[in-house]
Amino acid sequence: MSDHFPTCSLDMLRQRAELLKKLRQFFDSRGFLEVETPTLSHDSVIDEHLDPIPVVIFDDATQRFTGRTLFLQTSPEFGMKRLLAAGAQAIYQITRAYRGGGEAGQLHNPEFTMLEWYRVGDDYTAGRQLLADLAVAALGCEVPEQLTYREAFLRYAQLDPFTADAATIAAATIAAALPEQSQPVSEQERSFWLDRVLVERVEPRLGQQRPTILYDYPADQSALAQVRPATADNPAVAERFELYSRGVELANGYHELLDPQVLRERNRTNNQKRAAAGKYRLPEDSRLLTAMEQGLPACSGCALGVDRLLMVASGAKSIQEVLTFPIVRA
Repeated sequence: MSDHFPTCSLDMLRQRAELLKKLRQFFDSRGFLEVETPTLSHDSVIDEHLDPIPVVIFDDATQRFTGRTLFLQTSPEFGMKRLLAAGAQAIYQITRAYRGGGEAGQLHNPEFTMLEWYRVGDDYTAGRQLLADLAVAALGCEVPEQLTYREAFLRYAQLDPFTADAATIAAATIAAALPEQSQPVSEQERSFWLDRVLVERVEPRLGQQRPTILYDYPADQSALAQVRPATADNPAVAERFELYSRGVELANGYHELLDPQVLRERNRTNNQKRAAAGKYRLPEDSRLLTAMEQGLPACSGCALGVDRLLMVASGAKSIQEVLTFPIVRA
C-alpha cells in the first residue's frame, strides 16, 4: 500500500470517535471540567527515561536554530497542576503528547494521544478506584484486580523485589542466559535489572483475564508520586499505580507529590542520571515549582494512552493499526 494512505481503517476511525465520546461522557458525568494547556513549553517533566523533543522558537527565519528552546510536552501534567494550584478542582484533558528517544514501535509512536485527569481531595485509594471505574466504562470489562508490585513479582517472577539483591534479580532475566552477562552485577544496577524482570516476566502476565492495577512501586520509582515511609513490616513505597490489560500498560497514576523541595531534589537527581547516560539536561526550575510553593492541593492524578486503550478495545496488535499516519507516514 502506498505510504500516502492511512495505516488504520475507516472503521477504526469510527471506533476512535466512539471511544473519545465515551471517555468525555465518563468525566463529564462526574463533574470534571475539560481543559487545554500548552503542548509547547519551556518547562518539562524531568525523568531519566522520558526524552522531551526540543523545539527552537526563532525570531528570524534566516537563523532558524537561534532562539529560545522550548519542549514538546511528554504529558500535560505541569500545566494541569498549575490549574489545580489556581483553584481548579476536577479537570481532564485529551491532548497530543510527544516523546523522543526512539519512541516508535509496536506500542509507541513519537506523537500520541493522552488522556490525563486530576481531582482535588482524592487520596491514593480514590485515585485507583476512579481508574478502575474508567476501565470498566471504556472497555466494558470486569472490575480490575488490584495487585501490589511485590505481590506481582512474587506471583510471576518468584522473587521479592524489595529484599532480593541485584544479582538475584539479574538472574531472573532473559539476559542471565547470555554469555556477555556473566560479569558480576553491582547493587547500583539493581533498578535496571528490576525493570528488566518487570518487562520480561511480570508485565506480559498482567491483565490477561481482566485488567490489573499494579500499585505500591519501589520508592526509587516514585517520579511525581508521594512516598509512603517504611514501617516495621513494610518497605517504603511510592504511591504510584498503573493499569494493564492483556500485558499492555495503559495508564500511570500517582497520589500526587505536594512538596516542592522534594521535587527540586528529584529534578537534580534525575538530571544527574540523564547526564551520566549521555543525555541532555532539562530545566530544573519551572513554573510548576513556583505554583507548588504557593500551594498545590492534595489530589490524585492519572495519565492514560488513548491509542493503546483503542488497541485493547479493538483487538489491534500494533499501534499503527489505530493511527491515521504514524511517524513513518506523517
